[in-house]
Amino acid sequence: MPNIRTILAATALTDRAAFVPQRAALLARLLGVPLVLATVVPASTTGAKRFRLTPRKLTRDSATAQLDALAATMPDVAVTTVVREGPVAPTVAELVAEHDAGLVVLGLHKERMVLDTLRLTTMEQITLAVPCPVLVAHQETIAPYRRVLGAVTFAPASAHAMAVAARIAEGAEFHAIHALEMTGRDLRTGTSLHDSAVMTEAHMLRDAFLQLPDLPAQLHLPEIIPGGVHEVISYRIAELQPDLLVIGSHSGRNPKTLGNYARDLMRAPPTDLLIAKPV
Repeated sequence: MPNIRTILAATALTDRAAFVPQRAALLARLLGVPLVLATVVPASTTGAKRFRLTPRKLTRDSATAQLDALAATMPDVAVTTVVREGPVAPTVAELVAEHDAGLVVLGLHKERMVLDTLRLTTMEQITLAVPCPVLVAHQETIAPYRRVLGAVTFAPASAHAMAVAARIAEGAEFHAIHALEMTGRDLRTGTSLHDSAVMTEAHMLRDAFLQLPDLPAQLHLPEIIPGGVHEVISYRIAELQPDLLVIGSHSGRNPKTLGNYARDLMRAPPTDLLIAKPV
């Protein structure tokens, strides 16, 4: 079972990150763990201004005052507030190590239509820099998660992602879907889809997946749907309306990079999004 001993909420103290502290506090209450409320302000050097988690005019003193005010609204949670200067992703990774955080909660990043196509967003940099799962929290209603959808590959990393979701959404209804991408050769065999080799393999992988430890007890039988990842999961999201979507951080090719689907979702998540890394 994934062990979350501390939650780190890295907030930009902006409107787009307004729901981060309260979501993190709710999870800290549910898990009975301490919460670290942190923000990273720009360092005084010119070079550090490229990477901003906080508004341009935010200073160490004003950030400290805002974090302390937020902490005062959480009397039933053990809260530590931290303000640091420096580049965002490495600084957040340092805080994770210092506080032994098992989960990082982030808000939506500020959209920069041109720059975001040229480089990783701050959220993506943080996700790659930290060793623990990342929750992107942006739902206005702060309530326990009740319906969870996992986009799974049937790899152990997907099982770990669902296990983490089970920790932060105890009692929720869990669904999982596997998008089965098929080649032209698969479609030309003349065999029915149900009896095809690729579907048979997917069923075998699902059987093995269901034997992995720590999967949610309430997990429905994962669906195997032919089609591309984007269209299959988009359809299921629209149909199911989950309040938490769970994905792995990479495509399986390189655990040190984000998969294209993970990047797309992080830039415009349809609901709160949990990104878990391979263990």
